[in-house]
Amino acid sequence: MLWNLLAVAVVLVLAWRVLIVPRSLSLAVAYPAPHATYERLDGGTFRVTADRGRVLFLDFYASWCEPCQEELPIVEAYARAHPRVDVVPIDVGEPRVVAESFAKRLHLRNVVLDPHALSRGFFSLDGFPTIVTIDPQSRVRATWQGYNPAIEAAMSSAEQRLALR
Repeated sequence: MLWNLLAVAVVLVLAWRVLIVPRSLSLAVAYPAPHATYERLDGGTFRVTADRGRVLFLDFYASWCEPCQEELPIVEAYARAHPRVDVVPIDVGEPRVVAESFAKRLHLRNVVLDPHALSRGFFSLDGFPTIVTIDPQSRVRATWQGYNPAIEAAMSSAEQRLALR
């Protein structure tokens, strides 16, 4: 009986994480995106609030994070298939050489660097991977933390809902 209850609880938690949390894009809890600036791995500067007019997904990760290694290729595939949104992988807390090697190994594009882990404060990051969803008006609308095998569906739902507003 205890195992059945535990199994039901696990299923409910997973359903909540996959079906409910990704749809939580309420304007009532939205807040302005921080004016954070990062160095691009390929040169230049990335400004979070410069992407007004487009849905922006910031994908915070670290190379040592095993769930990140599983999720990043999924998110990268989504980015390649959906050119109307911007997906920016952000390497947090690692030196350039580590970030560069990791990005090359996973074929990541548009990587930006946060070697001093300032994103932890800007976006209240508690762990990796974390995806922050920013609407076309530069408001943070959702933060999805942890590995989600259905992340493409969550991103697609967010893109559809936010691109129309």
